[in-house]
Amino acid sequence: MKVFVVDASVVLEWFFPENHSTAARRLLDAAYQYVAPDLLFAEVGNAVWKRVRRGELSGDEGRQLIDAMADAAVETIPTRGLISDACAIAIASGQTVYDSTYLALAVCLDTRVITADQRFHTGVSGNRVLASHICMVDAFSP
Repeated sequence: MKVFVVDASVVLEWFFPENHSTAARRLLDAAYQYVAPDLLFAEVGNAVWKRVRRGELSGDEGRQLIDAMADAAVETIPTRGLISDACAIAIASGQTVYDSTYLALAVCLDTRVITADQRFHTGVSGNRVLASHICMVDAFSP
């Protein structure tokens, strides 16, 4: 089974109607294994918290979404083993350490990060070594 890294932007698209939701939800029907660094839960939780603060969700709705996202079909990998490579990638690419952690996992597994974050994708796509390890969700093709 092919393995791909999904970042928080893709997982959020599974639950919220946004620009790339249709493409992101197609991933759920595919026979792939999805992995992410364990910081996925903090990133998703923070995005839900922001929506609750802005009044887009009630506190109860936010908690229900967090529970549903925790059950998503994504295996998580401890960030501890990725942080050194993530920092090196962040320094080389100008991306955040958070985003670079997903990329470090993809490089380690010799696969790609599937993202809905255009800024992240654009920031990495100019790097000849890293560009092959990232793709936009709406352009994803195994």
